[in-house]
Amino acid sequence: MDTKINFTVNGKPRTVTTSPSRPLLEVLREDLQLTGTKYGCGEGQCRACTVWVNGESTPSCLISIGDVDKADIVTIEGLADGDRLHPVQEAFLAEGAFQCGYCTAGMVMGVAGALKKNPSASGMEVIAQMQKHICRCGSYAKYKKAIFRAVAETGKVHA
Repeated sequence: MDTKINFTVNGKPRTVTTSPSRPLLEVLREDLQLTGTKYGCGEGQCRACTVWVNGESTPSCLISIGDVDKADIVTIEGLADGDRLHPVQEAFLAEGAFQCGYCTAGMVMGVAGALKKNPSASGMEVIAQMQKHICRCGSYAKYKKAIFRAVAETGKVHA
């Protein structure tokens, strides 16, 4: 049975009427056309689908739309401040921290979420938080450089 679900996505109030058991990832991509969040494994193991739910990094394939009623959600499309990229986005761009790019949005959201939670985290602390994020292209060396750059930048601009 379909249910009306109200939530905020990237600062905008949204309402969908759908089965509450549908994955948040599916609703974001198919109903709201927010396709930056990627489907990877569907089991929360790769974290390509990471978004923030009430400020917490969350694999959107594992949470149902019914579980985010009245929640605040941020996707990769909402991370920048208008035309100004988030410091983590800037760091990933500056370091060329992507290859195919499929996992990049989830990686950026994961790093930004770790720095939001602990703005004074060290690079190694952020890397430890990123252990569940998988890049099938193996671009980890570039991701590591981007993480260290982002950590350095958070001293100037808080996540």
